[in-house]
Amino acid sequence: MKNQLAFLFFIAILLTTKYMQSQTKETGPIIMNYGAVYKVENTDYKINTNKDLKAVFDIMNSPEDNEKRNASIETAARFLNMHAQEHIPANKLHAILVVHSKASKDIITNKAYKKRYGKDNPNEDMIKTLLKAGVQVILCGQSAGSRNIAKEDLIPGVQLSLSAMTALIQLQNEGYSLIKF
Repeated sequence: MKNQLAFLFFIAILLTTKYMQSQTKETGPIIMNYGAVYKVENTDYKINTNKDLKAVFDIMNSPEDNEKRNASIETAARFLNMHAQEHIPANKLHAILVVHSKASKDIITNKAYKKRYGKDNPNEDMIKTLLKAGVQVILCGQSAGSRNIAKEDLIPGVQLSLSAMTALIQLQNEGYSLIKF
């Protein structure tokens, strides 16, 4: 009886360990410090790896706490990492962030952020990492105007558009699918 209990206990630990391992998130291979995703085994809906995946992320919300990173922005890193982990080549993955409204503050430099909020921008490194990986970041010019954000305050590489509406329409006309959470 003791041997059976020990064996059952051993099996339970093994299954729990296996389950816990399968429930861990990993970053990379494109964005190493951001965008951790779960590995999903044995999917029913298969990915067409012959087609480009073109996503435009509509980013308008931002945490009230100025020390917290914007999880909506990190969605682009998750998009890249999860598909690259499934062996979709990086040259088939295209991500663009169109930023407006409250999220406008998340794409300004540390210097500008510190001047406004007295803290470093918790998003600056993530934005720079995304830009290095080829993600376009576009700021709505209307939001910039209403929030008094000068072009010089933007993290280098962030582009200014006439409006978020203009950028979103144009990108969808170019075959980008709108992702909004």
